[in-house]
Amino acid sequence: MTDDDVAQGDTGVAPLGGLSAEAVRAALHAMQSGDLPVHGGRTLAYVYDSGLAQADALGLEALAMFAGSNGLDPTAFPSLARMENDLVAMAGAFLDAPEGYAGSVTSGGTESILLAVLAARDGATGVPEGMLPSMVLPSTAHAAFLKAAKFFGVRAVVVEVDPVTLKADVAATEAAIDETTVLLVGSAPSYAHGVIDPISELAAIASAHGIRCHVDACIGGWVLPHLDDVPPWTFAVEGVTSVSVDLHKYAYTPKGVSILLHRTAALRRSHFFASADWPGYTMLNTTMQSTKSGGPLAAAWAVTHRIGVAGYRDLAAQARRATLDLADAVRAVDGLRVVAEPESTLLALATDGSCDVFTLADEMLARGWFVQPQLSYHDLPATLHLTLSAATAPSVPDFVVALQEATSVARKAGPVRVDPALAGLVTSLDPATLDDAGFAALLAAAGLAGDDGGVALPQRMAPINALLDVCPPALREALLTGVLDLLSRPTRS
Repeated sequence: MTDDDVAQGDTGVAPLGGLSAEAVRAALHAMQSGDLPVHGGRTLAYVYDSGLAQADALGLEALAMFAGSNGLDPTAFPSLARMENDLVAMAGAFLDAPEGYAGSVTSGGTESILLAVLAARDGATGVPEGMLPSMVLPSTAHAAFLKAAKFFGVRAVVVEVDPVTLKADVAATEAAIDETTVLLVGSAPSYAHGVIDPISELAAIASAHGIRCHVDACIGGWVLPHLDDVPPWTFAVEGVTSVSVDLHKYAYTPKGVSILLHRTAALRRSHFFASADWPGYTMLNTTMQSTKSGGPLAAAWAVTHRIGVAGYRDLAAQARRATLDLADAVRAVDGLRVVAEPESTLLALATDGSCDVFTLADEMLARGWFVQPQLSYHDLPATLHLTLSAATAPSVPDFVVALQEATSVARKAGPVRVDPALAGLVTSLDPATLDDAGFAALLAAAGLAGDDGGVALPQRMAPINALLDVCPPALREALLTGVLDLLSRPTRS
């Protein structure tokens, strides 16, 4: 008896009339074959791998078990409320949360950041009438804060970081505060460079001005509590009013689960939403979402309880050791340098100009390793971003060999050169007036035009990344938005 025979049994329901189960599975496996691997520790961005197969399997079991549960109404699914409160309690213990704190589980770091900004905006008093509320953030803060600014009408005041440490400039931050400021932001650590902003100083400034201070610990919040010699960044710092931490990163849970903690329940209240002014049920939400599957929440509960505090301490130590070992090895590779001394499990690498990081990324991918190129920003060079998971630790020696080989090949080839005529064309474009015809012509000039009018991505991305690197940020955004638009079109059956 096949799965289809069971599914189409005598249940009073019309039989399934689509593809067979075997055909569906085959199609899924075929589509997935072109994706980056999510296990094995060879993908150093986007995914986080504990290397613990039993924990992974338990998480997937819980994901399926609660996939149909709806987090919209905790009275209908009290199990979800229980699990959410348990996860918030675990995070609170890690982050030195004080008596009376509160938190919410969200779909990911971006939603946690959006809610932190929304809560600061709607909970603020004293912003002059007719003026936009603002937040002050270092230039290395995650782009999700800029997304929040756009969505919620909050003016983002971006302050350049210290050029040596790449951390938030405390004096410049204080100078940027005005009567409209409702929030200061710091990272623990910053995604791009893996360093921790001076949270104590930022929080003290925020407290002195009577405004909130949010710590974005989405990528570090489940690692830093287990490391020694970490500068203060948790609720133990007076003036920190909220902290975000993602569980689908270093808690190694299935995506997507994050937690936003507030120092008090009152600070959380301003991102709650309620509406009884319509004829349906009274809508009541703690987060951006209304209906949400209980699967990711249950998976996070299962994985965190299976690994436990001692397990996370060991996993953090493994990832940290791997980061330091890799940083030491990079210093011996001609042509490469570590951009900033890593303070967590993230590493940023730059070249000495004898090659470029875009070619390095291609060469590493050809050797079975995915590393993430980051384009240049103002005076900061293009870099390679590496996220070290526990599962990567045993393979650091192999990674170093591949990196040495890739760097040698890239140095022999030299940096990718953008055709001056093409560079002149793209830098002369006005993103605000770039229409469909102009975009199509640009795709063709860049070698990205597909035969069907869509986008044809090349095997090697170095020439494309080098072209994007010479574009001003606004044009880069317009070009990539156009590419995403063409990639996100319905397919014909």
